[in-house]
Amino acid sequence: MAPLTALTRAPAATLPDCELTYLDRTPIDLALARRQHVTYCAALHQAGARVVTLPADDRFPDSVFVEDTAIILDEIAVLTRPGAASRQGEVDLIAPAIAVYRPTVRLQPPATLEGGDVMRVGRTLFVSPSRRSNVAGIAALRSVVTPYGYTVVSVSLRDCLHLKTACTALDAETVLLYPAWVDAAPFAGYRLIPVAPDEPLAANTLRVHDTVLMSAAFPRTQDIVRGLGYSVVAVDT
Repeated sequence: MAPLTALTRAPAATLPDCELTYLDRTPIDLALARRQHVTYCAALHQAGARVVTLPADDRFPDSVFVEDTAIILDEIAVLTRPGAASRQGEVDLIAPAIAVYRPTVRLQPPATLEGGDVMRVGRTLFVSPSRRSNVAGIAALRSVVTPYGYTVVSVSLRDCLHLKTACTALDAETVLLYPAWVDAAPFAGYRLIPVAPDEPLAANTLRVHDTVLMSAAFPRTQDIVRGLGYSVVAVDT
């Protein structure tokens, strides 16, 4: 099995000041968040990833969410342009770490795009316009990745922050989703697995080799995924 490197970043002390959309602001226990992040990194390691943890940067409350700043493909890394202005400096912050592993291409204005709105399944990138990613961002991504043989497919989203809030790929043929938040039509031909109806946020998962990491808060959806034969590890987030 090929080695896999997971880039992570420790939570900033300013995490309680993070951007919020669709959620009311509530207190964040920073000490707990830091312990949870350590446990998450351990789960990545246990699943077979080499984990690189970058230092916290208190200038950027959301910088723990490294996925939004870059789309990592086999050939290149696309440095994004987050739709939240407070996050745009995170791209400069992470770019040197990514450049160790991939040549990089950076999206330019008026494009906005966050990695949470991009779901890769094989050579297809499903991308959703959202409050953080615009049509220009999707077009810019398409122009960058098409020469490498990737297809970009737009997916309509409703009532949630990112595409991968609503759905993630369990494998190359299977998508876990909360149907009320995403238009499933672009996934024709895939096996679609709805989450437990009372666990809408359970669709946000991460596959590492043969392990699916899922939030410990959603046991019924964990049971659904395990029942399909996947190896599931619950992580407290």
